[in-house]
Amino acid sequence: MKFQSNNCMAIHVKDLKKAEKFYTGVMGFTLLGKSGKQLEYQTGHFLLSVNKGSKTQSPIPSFNVRSAIEAKSFLRKNGCTILVDRGNSLYFKDPFGIVYDIIKG
Repeated sequence: MKFQSNNCMAIHVKDLKKAEKFYTGVMGFTLLGKSGKQLEYQTGHFLLSVNKGSKTQSPIPSFNVRSAIEAKSFLRKNGCTILVDRGNSLYFKDPFGIVYDIIKG
């Protein structure tokens, strides 16, 4: 199994309006896309996905895998917990408590 980093980073916040004011107005990031559940920014070297969530979460690095199904099985066998399974992508927590995103890519 091979995990390869991509150029995406996700965070979760409770208030998207407040987040948009901060990331656009204060940080000066370029807003690429907006919906009721997500903001997507170009930050320079990576894309920042700001997701509406029930709680604020630290940045979540993203990795591409050949098969999300194979990766899920592999991760479980190696002490990881699947947090969110979206079919072709998922969030998992490693044995140290760090959350990552993987995407079939």
